[in-house]
Amino acid sequence: MTPQNLWPLGAELGEGPVWIPEQNRLYFVNLVGNTLHALDADGKRHAWPLPDYVCWLIPRKDGDGYMAGLRDGIVRLWLEPEPRFEYLHRLPDADTGIRLNDAKADAAGRIWAGSMNARDVSRADGKLFRLDPDGSLHVALPEYHICNGPTFSLDGRTMYHNDSFLNRTYAYPVRADGSLGTPHLWRQFGDGEGSPDGMTVDSEDCVWIAQWGGARVCRYSPGGDLLATIPMPVTQPSSVAFGGADLKTLYITSAWQGFDAAQRGADPLAGALFSVRTEVAGVPAARFG
Repeated sequence: MTPQNLWPLGAELGEGPVWIPEQNRLYFVNLVGNTLHALDADGKRHAWPLPDYVCWLIPRKDGDGYMAGLRDGIVRLWLEPEPRFEYLHRLPDADTGIRLNDAKADAAGRIWAGSMNARDVSRADGKLFRLDPDGSLHVALPEYHICNGPTFSLDGRTMYHNDSFLNRTYAYPVRADGSLGTPHLWRQFGDGEGSPDGMTVDSEDCVWIAQWGGARVCRYSPGGDLLATIPMPVTQPSSVAFGGADLKTLYITSAWQGFDAAQRGADPLAGALFSVRTEVAGVPAARFG
């Protein structure tokens, strides 16, 4: 599993890859670059500048545009004929440095979106929100430092979620109504492993995690045992998603955020989009609604 450099974009904070099969297209963001990007299966590239941070994109079940996270809230987003958006919910504390970070939909059509204090990540000011299909927004979890993920087991009964500042991945029971049970610490990442960042689940119910600062992407069993490691040519891989016609292409975003000039020189591919062919397939991305 050798990473291929698909797009040497140089994104300061590449994030949020999601494959939409009917379009044969991968979407991802340059979060602090205020830009949504897309790469078609034939190699054609697209970019949509937005007026503020764009943190994630999630397709809708009805096909009428997308859901997206901006710095200060959750919006409905349309890209054609030109980008436009409407706020559904704004973060009440966005003016204090709180911003949205990562998100994913579950099989029930709910969006789980995290926030963080971008000015001081040592403060546990972040929350994990749940946006239900009826549009109502709920605080699912308080007191997170850096919310990353989540991803869900194939049966939908377990949510894996990261606090990247603490180098921890938790596993939460998910009830049918979307409420969460008591979590357990699924994995504590040690020195040299990096911090758990974006993640996805494959068709064998195993968890793939981009490990920021660890220069690797790893595959874990549902119990948290390390099964495979993909060494990356960048220090900060940031997120992963399966795509391609057979869902056996793992797309990997990366970042150079926080680097000084010397670090950027030593990590010239930082911010590129990569792909790896895998023997196991992923599962289609869930949609909102």
